[in-house]
Amino acid sequence: MLLRLLINYIKGEIYLLRHTTLTARSARSGSSNSNDSIIMNTNDRSIYPPATPTMSKKRANLAPDQVEAFRNFSKTVFKAGAIDEKTKQLIAVAVAHVTQCPYCIKGHTKLAKQKGATNNEIMEAIWVASEMRAGAAYAHAALGVEEMERVDEKQENSQ
Repeated sequence: MLLRLLINYIKGEIYLLRHTTLTARSARSGSSNSNDSIIMNTNDRSIYPPATPTMSKKRANLAPDQVEAFRNFSKTVFKAGAIDEKTKQLIAVAVAHVTQCPYCIKGHTKLAKQKGATNNEIMEAIWVASEMRAGAAYAHAALGVEEMERVDEKQENSQ
């Protein structure tokens, strides 16, 4: 039963990957070039609205103080310090892949390139993120193993 559920889940994920289109603007670029876009559409239903200047203004108008604080925070965080700007953008690319934020992936990949990162460096950062994500799943297997042992112990004691 569990195997069947897992197989159906994987089939569903593969279906979504095959039938999902990425098409919307980068959160940071403000470009109107349709090639710079990142909106995920599944069955003609938008999951991620386009990152447009209009959307940015709407968000800023709803919470101007917070938006200003966030922008200042972001500028401070990505400013060169003990870590140079290129490395900070590579870290951001990796984290964006772990958090799976399409706007962040596009925006920070573009910024990493602007700060001098090579395609190989960006891809290597993505692989580091992938390993960390997979490593976390493997590490959390300890919780499952522990629970299996508890259940087995209870079953043995109840016999």
